[in-house]
Amino acid sequence: MAFPKDFLWGAASAAHQVEGAWNEDGKTAGIWDELCPGHIAHHESGHTACDHYHRFREDIALMKQLGLKAYRFSVSWPRVIPRPHEVNPKGLQFYVDLVDALLEAGITPMCTVFHWNLPMWLYEMGGWFCPEAPAFFEEYTRVLSKALSGKVKYWFTMNEPQCFIGLGYAAGTHAPFLRTPPEKLPEAIRIVMLSHGRAVKALRETAAQPLKIGYAPTGGCFTPESESPEAIEEARRITFATTSPFSNSLWADPFILGRIPEMMQDVLSAEDLAIIHQPLDFYAYNIYQSMNLNDRDGMLNPRVWPGLPRTALKWPITPECIYWATRFLYERYGLPVIISENGMANTDFEMLDGKVHDPQRTDYIHRHLLQLERAAEEGIPVAGYLYWSIMDNFEWAEGYDPRFGLIYVDYRTQRRILKDSAYDYAEIIRTNGESLHR
Repeated sequence: MAFPKDFLWGAASAAHQVEGAWNEDGKTAGIWDELCPGHIAHHESGHTACDHYHRFREDIALMKQLGLKAYRFSVSWPRVIPRPHEVNPKGLQFYVDLVDALLEAGITPMCTVFHWNLPMWLYEMGGWFCPEAPAFFEEYTRVLSKALSGKVKYWFTMNEPQCFIGLGYAAGTHAPFLRTPPEKLPEAIRIVMLSHGRAVKALRETAAQPLKIGYAPTGGCFTPESESPEAIEEARRITFATTSPFSNSLWADPFILGRIPEMMQDVLSAEDLAIIHQPLDFYAYNIYQSMNLNDRDGMLNPRVWPGLPRTALKWPITPECIYWATRFLYERYGLPVIISENGMANTDFEMLDGKVHDPQRTDYIHRHLLQLERAAEEGIPVAGYLYWSIMDNFEWAEGYDPRFGLIYVDYRTQRRILKDSAYDYAEIIRTNGESLHR
């Protein structure tokens, strides 16, 4: 059996994408609440989303029905800290209740401290350029740790800094929709890195039990053109050589290896690195597609060929990416790997029989898990797989069109329907992966 007996079969979500209740019970606005008009498909917003804030017990009952072993959720920073240095008891209690309900259902809670919805009060102070942001982030993390660390063992400081900097501050396609000059971007990256380091240290200092701590990055994984040693080495080199904000090594080298990347040599000091380089317990990775080097023009591009299978977001379906990413990351960083996001956007809908049939997603999950199983068979310590996402949700700038969920959400009524892929995933979990070979 390739997958270990304690393998964390689960799913994930993000607060802003599922909770709704954007201005209830003392919550103040975040950048995704306030700055979105004019930037989201069909003029949509996450103000209601899946109404998970009011329906979390119903949703956890469905997770239990599927047999999930783990669930990664995120906390809304402006729900818990509505103004500087002010804790919102009702907002914090929601997450205490959520964790208690997960534990009662036999599901391991996994907490992400920050998943993109920066408080407006901090954005107005400069956002990720604000010199005080690391201190605010540490303070926020300490509040969460004191409330939840006795019940939550797995923690992620932040989700995809590559995206909330690369898309939010560089490309301008995500909140706060800025196009920062490239020469100024390293300072924002420095602030984020310091925030991560201070959060890890705060969790260690305040934890009510020994914790497992990481973060959840994404990045480009470049798959070899063949399995010759030369092709593998070239793919490995390119995977860690990129210098854009979407780089793997830009973030992981200082976090895990204590190395200052070339892009940050003029920005990070030895004192900064001492804060940033904190011991981590696992390497979480969000991965959806592979990329390769286009030798014709030297550009880093998705694998492209006529008729390539693609998701509803036009992302190429390249299951081998999950094997090579897991292998390359373990070889470089030496930490157990958790696939913290992997999933497929589809155009799902309720059919005449009242069910949601999504065979493409079932096939997608099988293909990727078979590749992850290969990594486990080769001795790589693969600790978990968290499908993205547990339910259809507000997909950032794309609005509600792309549906990633195992659970279908009718946004008019908030009715939930388990998709065919959910039942299949439940069988994978029940058999610890053996059903992949039937």
